[in-house]
Amino acid sequence: MRLLITGGAGYIGSHVVLYALDSGYDVTVFDDLSTGSEKNINKKTQFIQGSTMSRSDLSKLFKKNKYDAVIHLAASKAAGESMSFPSKYAQNNIVGGLNLINACCDHNIKVFIFSSSAAVYGEPKNNPIDESHPLSPTNYYGFTKLLIENNLKWYSNLKGMRYASLRYFNAAGYDLKKRVSSLENDSRNLIPLVMEATVGMRPKINVYGDDYNTRDGTGVRDYVHVSDLAKAHIDSIEYIHGKDKDLTINLGTGTGYSVLDIIKKVEKISKKNIEYCITNRRSGDPDTLIAKADLAISLIGWNGQCSDLDTIIKSTWEMYKSKIIE
Repeated sequence: MRLLITGGAGYIGSHVVLYALDSGYDVTVFDDLSTGSEKNINKKTQFIQGSTMSRSDLSKLFKKNKYDAVIHLAASKAAGESMSFPSKYAQNNIVGGLNLINACCDHNIKVFIFSSSAAVYGEPKNNPIDESHPLSPTNYYGFTKLLIENNLKWYSNLKGMRYASLRYFNAAGYDLKKRVSSLENDSRNLIPLVMEATVGMRPKINVYGDDYNTRDGTGVRDYVHVSDLAKAHIDSIEYIHGKDKDLTINLGTGTGYSVLDIIKKVEKISKKNIEYCITNRRSGDPDTLIAKADLAISLIGWNGQCSDLDTIIKSTWEMYKSKIIE
């Protein structure tokens, strides 16, 4: 099966590419390399440099190649940044996403897998969160994801293009076989930031608030190994081919860890002390955000087998440690 992966040179994309190749897919990577790395481009793939924001690039891409499915990962993803630079997210996430959907329809592609986010839920009304939770994003990033989800529903009804909206919780970790060679570029997520403090790339880690209604006062999140996310993309393609149905599912573990839990676990695994300081809470950060992934379990056999915290932290530490040794 011929598969196009936008953003396939990025952190999540490079892991999805690996799983797709392992599953026997013929993979093309489409990436503008603005945040992705050439080091992540697998030699077994066809690489085409271009942007989803360019209809000309997309036209050339689809005229030269035929695909059975598209996985869309090319987007900006920092919630905080989206509130300061909404135009960037409007262009990258909304314009780029709609350009790609239209190009897929123009070229009769019937399966579209979308990298969505738990940010579509906004402030949680309850935990764990299932797919019936109200959709009310509290940041512009979440709004862009929800807008593309809603457009996919319309295009499914009007054009017959089946889709999966995969609502990630917190992606983390690295390929256990160490086949991804580049660190995530300019990550704003907790675990990479803690790792940077561990290896001396930053002097300390800021902990945004210690007065949340949680066990230790710091925010609690659900962390998912990126290889488990990668598997879910391919399993979603198989589900759509087998059932001819759309799919909207959470991808999480149902277990939450606090900011201090993460710092302590990294200290234990790295055997290093991590400097951190408590600073002001960030507006819009909920106390706790945990997934209920029963739908993913029942529909695609989701099991999150790599998503225990030890595996996530160990695989990340191995990557950061190796980069410092280099």
